[in-house]
Amino acid sequence: MKIGIFGGSFNPPHKRHKEIAQELIRNHYVDEIIFVPTGTKYEYKSNLLSNEKRLTMIKLMIGQDQNMKVSTYELQDKVVYTYQTLEHFTRKYPHDEIYFICGTDNLSYIDKWKHGNELLKKYKFLIIKRSTHNIEPLLEKYKDYRDHIIITNIEEDTLSSSEIRVKLKNKQLEEIKMLLDSRVYQYIVKNKLYS
Repeated sequence: MKIGIFGGSFNPPHKRHKEIAQELIRNHYVDEIIFVPTGTKYEYKSNLLSNEKRLTMIKLMIGQDQNMKVSTYELQDKVVYTYQTLEHFTRKYPHDEIYFICGTDNLSYIDKWKHGNELLKKYKFLIIKRSTHNIEPLLEKYKDYRDHIIITNIEEDTLSSSEIRVKLKNKQLEEIKMLLDSRVYQYIVKNKLYS
């Protein structure tokens, strides 16, 4: 089985996150997606909601979809690096293929990640294209790992969680209603998150 690891802060998780997962499965890039939310100890994200609330929202977004799961692996009391996460899933699913789902923006600086070049050597990356990024220079930059970089036919749109947080803070509820799964939207409103 091919398993896609979809990491991110999911602060909050929005419709495009689920759509990307569904498209990856529908187009046979992977058979299953595991959402892996970043823990609050991650130093580059200072405004994360609690682990518990983000985990709840991802579960609400996934709903009954049998091909999607959520993992608490990175929700530890310490920073967990991507290489540790991928090693964890490789051990957990020794007979399956592990793919890391990544946008072109992240791909551009993977070599700066802890053990970044090792990651590119050991794992396959499913790249979600961003219209704002030209992929060709990146393919040239990582030409030694070209066999492990799979450019999908899926594009990431400009929708971002930070944009949704701003709209929530400004109480633009009607504008964000269509950007979130209805259960996630209701959970945010009920618990007055981000306001």
